[in-house]
Amino acid sequence: MTDNPKNAFVTGLAQWFAQSHRPLPWKGEKDPYLIWLSEIILQQTRVEQGLPYFERFRENFPDVQALADAPEDLIMKNWEGLGYYSRARNLHAAAKHVAYELGGHFPDTYEGIRALKGVGPYTAAAIASFAYELPRAVVDGNVYRVLARYFGIATPTDTTAGKKEFASLAQQLLELNPELPSRHNQAMMDFGATHCTPRAPRCATCPLQPHCAAYAADEVARLPVKSKKIRKKRRYFHYLVINQGEEVLLQKRTEKDIWQNLYEFPLLEQAAAETGEEALRASELWQRLLGGANAQVLQISRPFQQTLTHQYIQAVFWEVSLPEEATLPNSAPFVRAKRKNLSKFAFPKIIDWYLRDNSLYLKLV
Repeated sequence: MTDNPKNAFVTGLAQWFAQSHRPLPWKGEKDPYLIWLSEIILQQTRVEQGLPYFERFRENFPDVQALADAPEDLIMKNWEGLGYYSRARNLHAAAKHVAYELGGHFPDTYEGIRALKGVGPYTAAAIASFAYELPRAVVDGNVYRVLARYFGIATPTDTTAGKKEFASLAQQLLELNPELPSRHNQAMMDFGATHCTPRAPRCATCPLQPHCAAYAADEVARLPVKSKKIRKKRRYFHYLVINQGEEVLLQKRTEKDIWQNLYEFPLLEQAAAETGEEALRASELWQRLLGGANAQVLQISRPFQQTLTHQYIQAVFWEVSLPEEATLPNSAPFVRAKRKNLSKFAFPKIIDWYLRDNSLYLKLV
């Protein structure tokens, strides 16, 4: 093996990939639509979690025209539970652009791919190299980690300077590789995902260890470096699960907030985790929906908790019974739905957990 660290990296990585690559359904795929689909689904998602979603989308929306023609609610239902729902909205918007404005022809240049809604530099490089063998290096979290450790780079990956430094280095390495761009990029991603992992990397059996700066300096655990720590905002949701006969009231989240275009129960957001029934009944939401009705609070759920990238959500569900003669709204954003049909709606994960939890209610007496 050559003593040049860059050449040694490229050679060692190629040899490792020849023996260790992961068999995944989109590997070797040349259809840019399916490659795009897999890359969008896998953004900020583990392969194990994203794989069934990819299979579902491939089956239900086999080409870009099928995805473009599908109603948004169906897209969101197929995406339900995967999180980062803006990805699904952007996916649908980009599919419409390709199908309706580009005649169904997926862009075949990096710039054209990059122009699609929801496609960043990494995703564009992945599609360009995997579908068209264009020499564009991918730089994702796995690549940052591998390069930072091997070359001993302490520049924070979440800074402009860091992004430029890592992107330039990744491109240099790609251009040193005699293999196809798609093969080199896949090797980089697989190596970071399965060998040079965030915790417990397999340094003892690493083919790149002889030239790894972090290993030599005992700094594997410290690299890569990030300059910013995410501070999570705490939010407390109180949902009114208003039952009237076999129907329940839903609303669609239309504001530019988390879970946009998903369904939920009427929501009262409070500054604190706990609130009493008296305060609930005095709220503007209760008065608007139930003010004149003889509504009864039957039970309250246990607290459900969901952690998002920048937020911590705690939700409690108030089961409310409403007499048949009462009147509830049935126009946007509200929807009356039969409880037996709730599985047809796309809900945030925290509401899905509540709907699946049929036994852990704290009954009010």
